[in-house]
Amino acid sequence: MRKNLIYIFVILLVIACSEGNKSNQINDDGETPNALINETSPYLLQHAYNPVDWRAWNDETLALAKTENKLIVISVGYSACHWCHVMEEESFENDSVAMIMNENFINIKVDREERPDVDQVYMNAVQLMTGGGGWPLNCITLPDGRPVFGGTYFTKNQWTKILEDMSSLYKNNPEKVISYAEKLTEGVKNSDLITVNNATVEFKREELKNAVNELEKSLDFELGGQKEAPKFPMPSHLNFLLRYSFQNNKQALQNYVFRSLNAMANGGIYDQVAGGFSRYSVDDRWHVPHFEKMLYDNAQLVSLYSQAYALTKNIEYKRVIEKTLVFVNTELKTKEGAFYSSLDADSFNGNNEMEEGAYYVWTIKELQSLLKEDFQLFKAYYNVNSVGKWEKDLYILYKTRSSGEFAKSNNLTLEELNSKIMSWTTILKEARAKRSKPRLDNKVLTSWNALMLKAYVDAYNAIGRDDYLQNAVTIAQFILDKQLMGSGELFHSYKNGKSTIEGFSEDYAHTIAAFIDLYQATFDEKWLNQAKNLMEYAIEYFMSKESGMFYFTSNNASKLITRKTEVFDNVIASSNSVLADCLFKLGHYFSDTKYTDLASQMLRNVNDAMLKSPSAYTNWLALYLNYSNPYYEVAISGDGAFETYKELKQHYLPNILISGSSKESSLPLLENKYNESETLIYVCVNGTCKLPVNTVDRALSQIAK
Repeated sequence: MRKNLIYIFVILLVIACSEGNKSNQINDDGETPNALINETSPYLLQHAYNPVDWRAWNDETLALAKTENKLIVISVGYSACHWCHVMEEESFENDSVAMIMNENFINIKVDREERPDVDQVYMNAVQLMTGGGGWPLNCITLPDGRPVFGGTYFTKNQWTKILEDMSSLYKNNPEKVISYAEKLTEGVKNSDLITVNNATVEFKREELKNAVNELEKSLDFELGGQKEAPKFPMPSHLNFLLRYSFQNNKQALQNYVFRSLNAMANGGIYDQVAGGFSRYSVDDRWHVPHFEKMLYDNAQLVSLYSQAYALTKNIEYKRVIEKTLVFVNTELKTKEGAFYSSLDADSFNGNNEMEEGAYYVWTIKELQSLLKEDFQLFKAYYNVNSVGKWEKDLYILYKTRSSGEFAKSNNLTLEELNSKIMSWTTILKEARAKRSKPRLDNKVLTSWNALMLKAYVDAYNAIGRDDYLQNAVTIAQFILDKQLMGSGELFHSYKNGKSTIEGFSEDYAHTIAAFIDLYQATFDEKWLNQAKNLMEYAIEYFMSKESGMFYFTSNNASKLITRKTEVFDNVIASSNSVLADCLFKLGHYFSDTKYTDLASQMLRNVNDAMLKSPSAYTNWLALYLNYSNPYYEVAISGDGAFETYKELKQHYLPNILISGSSKESSLPLLENKYNESETLIYVCVNGTCKLPVNTVDRALSQIAK
């Protein structure tokens, strides 16, 4: 009893000290902050002056809820989220709503990007309750964190009624609330259980063909992307389908991928002025974006367009790659060479009011004033008409014809049109620079930076620019220097010179994948060995010994109501599918059957679900291709190894793994292959090599799709 009293006293003392600190941080409006003022997340800091007594997710806050026996409001969002801002303005900045929340609940704000583990659990609960999800995510839980109610955006009146009803029910009939929470929590725990598949599974082309036929039902072959709206780019889908169509000679499917890439690059989802992609389009023709720009989208799309450029040499894809990387470097790059997370959807308009898309859209009057005699041509090219109109008198630049088609129909050479486009974008950039810019989410996330690292490697391979490779090395070194602890553990977040939050499986998965790709581009075995070390750490601290799958949180992480296992490939490929692919590759690099056995076991575990619902497993399907179609290890050894690699990577070769060295190497794939007199290329399958050749053309002839 005495221990409990001391514990309660400490909690109250912490709160009192926090309140004391607040008095010295009054803002310009005379408001004192809540506990979020001590956080680093830009999203949490946006809510620091709400009248709601927000707290961060931590052990102290959760202990307080139990001590006071109060329901918890867990509100999850992110700084670039438009509807999160709307709900904040309508409800969380309202004194009467705040009073209800403060009197009856412990209120926790969560940045979903900073704490994806918390978001996963409560998103899962809301999806079970409502059949859908999104952000803002608002969940009400018991004092111990077990969920009892949830949803996404609510109006002020809806939210007020929910708060009053839930607090009344818990006070008057707590048994009913607890009973429901027990059932819902059990559902959350069981929703992603993966069982071991010990059956013998043959990874057959016919099975994969059937899965692709099922996947095709969800594809929009006319407008690109998935059917219906909203439309997300879904790089994992398109990357798999590009590879599958190439390796299996499916021209119609390949055309679908190109149609999707063209439509996205021509659409309003792509910033025609400064480059970079918005998160998704709200319509089915890629016209009206949800204007926030996320690092993870742009990184993955650079990789995707790089793969497409390697296959097609389509100059428009090259422009998208280069322009997107200019955007990322200009708007998101840190002084250390890493990258911030996102730009907000909202910014201040001409009336000094926050408005979605205000930074990006145009009026006819503005464009006429800026472009003068060129306006009519510009208007036709970017559909400043009923096709490109958004709302009110605002237009989103939107192309419906390729540059070649437009130039021909307007009696211009392609060079003349490109010159005009460069002039137009320069003028509009200068005009837009005078506007209030969207807010920057300036936290650095390990997993997203790993995706950006991979993007630079892919762009380097496709285009050959050395500065792209140098940027990739800089990001990789940042992760080693700032985010990797001496124990081998990764941090998840970095801001203001401080690394925080234990890494999640997504951090390990994407970093390992990026380091493997960086090794292939540099032949620096440091990166391959670092990838192996991180994999060993992940196996020890994240892997379930029962299922062979990886939990999202480590054994050492603070306990949630359950440990989730991420297997569905969404806008970002799942951590388990990426780790399985990395295990496959590391097994080949190090001739280690432990890794290859784990990879095939993981694929077997999801095999039935994957073939039944392929749209949720597209990155797993890419791994399936490694087993069902030819897959090669390519070893390049000799003084000219780097030049040979560059020539080889000019080709789209999705079914090879490259190792190389300009000197002797003890790597199993390179051992005893160095020849002082010439550079040789060995094409191998499972370590068994064909006769070495000395030209890329001869090596290509040994590599089948």
